[in-house]
Amino acid sequence: MAAKHNDKHMTYAQSGVDIDAGNEAVKRLAPHTKSTYRPGVLSDVGGFGAMFAPDIAGMKCPVLVSGTDGVGSKLKIAFAMQKHDTIGIDCVAMNADDVVCSGAEPLFFLDYIACHKVRPEVIEQIVAGVAEGARQAGCALIGGEIAELPDLYAEDEYDLAGFCVGLVDKPSIIDGSCVEPGDVIIGLSSSGLHSNGYSLARRVLLSGEYKLDTYVEDLGKSIGEEMLVPTRIYSKPLVELAKHVQVKSISHITGGGLYENVPRVMRSGTAALIRKRSWEVPAVFELIKRLGSVEEAEMYRVFNMGIGMVVIVGPDDASAAIQLMEQRGFESQQIGEVISGERGVTITG
Repeated sequence: MAAKHNDKHMTYAQSGVDIDAGNEAVKRLAPHTKSTYRPGVLSDVGGFGAMFAPDIAGMKCPVLVSGTDGVGSKLKIAFAMQKHDTIGIDCVAMNADDVVCSGAEPLFFLDYIACHKVRPEVIEQIVAGVAEGARQAGCALIGGEIAELPDLYAEDEYDLAGFCVGLVDKPSIIDGSCVEPGDVIIGLSSSGLHSNGYSLARRVLLSGEYKLDTYVEDLGKSIGEEMLVPTRIYSKPLVELAKHVQVKSISHITGGGLYENVPRVMRSGTAALIRKRSWEVPAVFELIKRLGSVEEAEMYRVFNMGIGMVVIVGPDDASAAIQLMEQRGFESQQIGEVISGERGVTITG
C-alpha cells in the first residue's frame, strides 16, 4: 500500500526551530560582543570562524593555553528566578580562571548556547553577562553558537558553555615545579558558592523551609539572590601579579575544593598545610552545613568555602602579593604554608 503524502508544506518553524528568531538574537548581540574587543581581534561575529592575531613580540616561545567549561546546575536557579544576565559571568569565570593558573593571559572567548526555543530577549541577557565576564577577564568575546534544539531541552531551559584561549611565554609558565617547603599559601576570597556544588546546595537549601525568595538575615539577601552571585574573575590581577613577583603555583578552587585542587599544581615531595581559621567562611556555607547536617570534611571537599583561588609564593614575596591583590580590590590573606610530605592538603584549625 502506498504511503500517504501530506498535502501541507512543512516548514522548519513547524518542527520547532525558528530561523528568524535566531537571526534576531544574533543582531542583538553585536553591541555586547564589540564592547569586549581588544587588540588582535580580526573578525566580527557572524563569520564561519573567529580570528585573532596574538601579539607575540618579545616572547621567546609563545604557548597557547586553552580551557573549556560550562555553568552546570547553577542554571536551574537562573531558570527559576527568570534572571539570565549574570550567568554568563560564571561561564567566563570557569574558563578564564582556569587558563590563568598556567600564567596565561586570556585572549579570547567563545560561548555555546543550546536551548529549547530561541527567545532573542533572553539570549541577549545571557550574552550580555558573557560580555561582562569577558571585560572582567580582559579577553574578547569573538564568537559563539546558538542552537535551537526543542527535542533535547525542556521549555524555557538552556545550557551554556564556552572556551577560552590564553597566551604565555614558555619560560613564564606557572606549573608548580619550583614550589618548596617554606613557601607561603595565599587565599583569594571568593564571592560565595561560585559555580560548584550546586547539586548539593540546591538539595539542602531548597528542600525544606527555605524557598528562592526567602530572605535570610545572615546572608543579607534571599536564597535565590545568594545562589546567583556571579563567580569572581581573578585573571587580570593574577596576570599582573606574575609580572611583579615570582608566582610558583595558582590553583582555581572549583569542584573538589581545596583538597583536590591545590595539589594539582605542586611538585612531588611537597604538601599544603592550610589553617581554616585564617579566613572568614561566608555565611552561605555555614547555612548549608547546618541545614544539611553536612560533615565539615565534605564541605571542604565540595565547596570553595570562601577561597576562590590559591596562590603560592616565596616567603619574601608574600606581603607584596597580598598588598597588590588588595589594591586591585581582591581580598586575600595568608592561609597556610608548604611543608615536606606526600603531595596533598591538610586542613587544620
